[in-house]
Amino acid sequence: MPDRSDLTWLFFKTSGRVSRAAYFLGGLLVAIIQAFPLYRFTLVPEGSAESNMWSFIFFIAFIASLWSNIALAVKRLHDLDKPGIAALILFVPVVSIVAFLVLCLFPGQPGPNRYGRRTNEPAQS
Repeated sequence: MPDRSDLTWLFFKTSGRVSRAAYFLGGLLVAIIQAFPLYRFTLVPEGSAESNMWSFIFFIAFIASLWSNIALAVKRLHDLDKPGIAALILFVPVVSIVAFLVLCLFPGQPGPNRYGRRTNEPAQS
């Protein structure tokens, strides 16, 4: 099991590189975390206190997952030896689907590059 600092790096920091598998699985976990409060929200009566609580939890999960998706995409782009700013393409409808598939399917650059020595670790300062 990875330690807390590894998970913090994976989901919230933009330095280093991640592999296709780490990107896909990290994104899947983020999607599940985002979907759970939305699912719970649909099960409670509309306008109730519980409904308000689950909608607030969903909002918090959405904001956190938005940054996590960006951080994962930046590190995946780094593995392809591309600048992280290109992650903004994920906000363009339709193009984002193609970009996601490219990030999931294209292998990263083997060996060290300007963003890190190895895949799945933070860049060394």
